[in-house]
Amino acid sequence: MTEAGITEQRGLIRRILAAGIGLGQDDAGRLDLKITSAAIEEMRAAFRLFAPHHGVPKVSIFGSARTHSNDPLWLSAEATARGLADQGWFVVTGAGPGIMEAAATGAGSEHSLGVSIRLPFEEHPNATVAEKDRLVSMKYFFTRKLMLVKESSGFVCLPGGFGTLDETLELLTLQQTGKMIPVPIVLLDRPGGSFWRGFAQFAMKEMAGTGMISIDDLDRVLITDSVEEAIAEITGFWRNYDSLRWAGDRLILRLHRELNDAEMASLNEHFSGLCLDGGIERTEPLEVEHDERDLLGLPRIILTPRPRAVGELHRLIRAINQFG
Repeated sequence: MTEAGITEQRGLIRRILAAGIGLGQDDAGRLDLKITSAAIEEMRAAFRLFAPHHGVPKVSIFGSARTHSNDPLWLSAEATARGLADQGWFVVTGAGPGIMEAAATGAGSEHSLGVSIRLPFEEHPNATVAEKDRLVSMKYFFTRKLMLVKESSGFVCLPGGFGTLDETLELLTLQQTGKMIPVPIVLLDRPGGSFWRGFAQFAMKEMAGTGMISIDDLDRVLITDSVEEAIAEITGFWRNYDSLRWAGDRLILRLHRELNDAEMASLNEHFSGLCLDGGIERTEPLEVEHDERDLLGLPRIILTPRPRAVGELHRLIRAINQFG
């Protein structure tokens, strides 16, 4: 590491190297080693693609590769991407045809990034993101999905096939299990369409109705056929809310603007059921935040939430964003 000039994050780099050596000591098979090496190489390429745009808000847009340019869904994806790009957002897609091409076209090459998948029978990446500095190509779906999710602060899912449903259900699973920070998720349909409302009806009847999910698990998503509502949901989610972190079983929400007494009282009135004990309070940065110099200049509130209260947490964030 010293000869390579590595001076930062040496402990983590050492763990990566040790894991590689460990695979050799384990006599891992050739296929296992090929999967491991390809995954690491692909992640490195994706990290380098996104690195110059750190700090710029990004939205991932999912949808069918088979949607044609005269379809209302294409026009909705294009308009949504254009509206978000006009407000400074980058649009991340799977770089393929259909909805992916529509979104990249709407955002324009200066606001588009692509994470494509190499398949034996699919078209090449669309022209908008075909430039080398706008595109990374993946062999594995799991590394591709990781990068489509990791870098984005919002998601718009349009109707599609198995791949689109896979991506959408992955988002819902990550949100439900708390493995992903709260983000806005929009299920955008064609005008008057029933694709996502039919999906919601199935989820409520067959999954929530039998206790397999909670009744509020879909509260974190917006189902709409309006481009304007989709854009407002993505951008408005970050109006006052900035970020969160855990300190043991306590949850800290960092905000752009401090809440006044009336706003705090309103939160405690409407979201008392979210708290396991106590209520929602203002707080100064905790010791662990000082130690890590973690956004010390932002005001924050703190609470101890009930387990599996993710849907209500999204409603809390939306309420915070409505103040002022």
